[in-house]
Amino acid sequence: MNTEVLGKLLSEPHLFKQQAFIAGKWISANNDQSFAVHNPATGQLIANVANLGAKEAEAAIQAAHSALPAWRRKTAKERAHLLRKWFELIMAHGDDLARIMTVEQGKPFAEAKGEVAYGASFVEWFAEEAKRVTGAIPSSTWTDKRMMVLKQAIGVCVAITPWNFPIAMITRKASPALAAGCTLVIKPAEQTPLSALALVELARRAGIPDGVINIITADRDRSIAVGKALCSSPQVSHLSFTGSTPVGRTLMQQCAPTVKKVALELGGHAPFIVFEDADLDAAVQGAVDSKYRNAGQTCVSSNRFYVHESLHDAFVERMARASAAISVGNGLDEGIVQGPLIEARALQKVEEQVADAVKHGARIITGGKRHPLGGLFYEPTVLANVKPAMLVMREETFGPVAAIVPFKNDDAVIAAANETEIGLAAYFYSRDIGRIWRVAEQLEYGMVGINTGLISNEVAPFGGIKQSGLGREGGSWGLEEYLEMKYLCVGL
Repeated sequence: MNTEVLGKLLSEPHLFKQQAFIAGKWISANNDQSFAVHNPATGQLIANVANLGAKEAEAAIQAAHSALPAWRRKTAKERAHLLRKWFELIMAHGDDLARIMTVEQGKPFAEAKGEVAYGASFVEWFAEEAKRVTGAIPSSTWTDKRMMVLKQAIGVCVAITPWNFPIAMITRKASPALAAGCTLVIKPAEQTPLSALALVELARRAGIPDGVINIITADRDRSIAVGKALCSSPQVSHLSFTGSTPVGRTLMQQCAPTVKKVALELGGHAPFIVFEDADLDAAVQGAVDSKYRNAGQTCVSSNRFYVHESLHDAFVERMARASAAISVGNGLDEGIVQGPLIEARALQKVEEQVADAVKHGARIITGGKRHPLGGLFYEPTVLANVKPAMLVMREETFGPVAAIVPFKNDDAVIAAANETEIGLAAYFYSRDIGRIWRVAEQLEYGMVGINTGLISNEVAPFGGIKQSGLGREGGSWGLEEYLEMKYLCVGL
């Protein structure tokens, strides 16, 4: 596949863009510099995308700053109408967006279509929420004064988004920002810029004005300079980032001198607990759903499996059987459930964790090696006889490996689940209503799935505690991130 072939895969070839987007114009980098984007399933070149730097990042900030007054002045109903048109265009071009995503990110086409719909759901939701931003009129403590509280757009916002959900992570940030009346500079991951560029083309067609959304594309090296420019600019009021905890710490430090509002959705290391009263078949299905979606490359993927000793052997056997049945391959092929890992570094990390586990006594029940397809494909893997000191139990895997540990009692497993600086998502299965409430309240995580392995949607608050981040995305809480309160005291 080459850059021409990808365009031919699409019903609407003009959605395939290789230039960045600033102030309503498609632009190339200085000296026409570009970086290569490859299909992780085949290794083939699919695009040469504009490789921008700090100077262009500053131009994007200025474009967003210039567009802010007019966009903020629009009524909520006017912004809602444009967001609704964007939603409709995303849904109308869902197949093309999914093809772009599958080719640049690797996830199976059916899963990519699911992400397109999931991403669009945020645009739809916040189009509706735009009209529901309300302030307050508190009862006055004075007879000669009245008080009001307004909510207003925070200003120019920056969104730095990851490669694992290249559409949904943009719409989850951009939609509430636009609904609130903010303007945006988006820096997509260097592995998956094509989805972002297709999205902004549809936003342009929807009538969202020039400068309201700007896309900065850059490779790994230039992303550092771009990130510094975005964080240091006094014209930027808000930064939203989804990615690793170490990078989140760095961005937070870079934003500190200008005291920006920061929203961070950082690392995950989710426990998945199966109590002795659980529905075993449902727990196995939930485990498969949570573990292997996107080849395990999601921040809310289950990473550590704790199964009561009375169910442990049966769970391991059924989990191994279900894992071995997963079809692995190129996401454009029919019937594929798991695609490749995103890059060689990701594959190496999975191999290192499995090797460390085996070295220290773990047993490979199924998988445990690169898939016969080669390249970046790795077999769905189940490990038993896992110990707490192993890397797979201490570090996020971000790959298709399920490490299973038996436990004896509730207090011990809750303590083990909480023994981490990470607090994004957790899962458990039980039919005891008393236990459900006790465990849900004791788990130190921002999100808890109970008798389900799938928790994400557009109306719930998505985010973590501890070193998994700050703030929430989704629902009315996601809109609040982009609003500031202003208190008015009026003398009569």
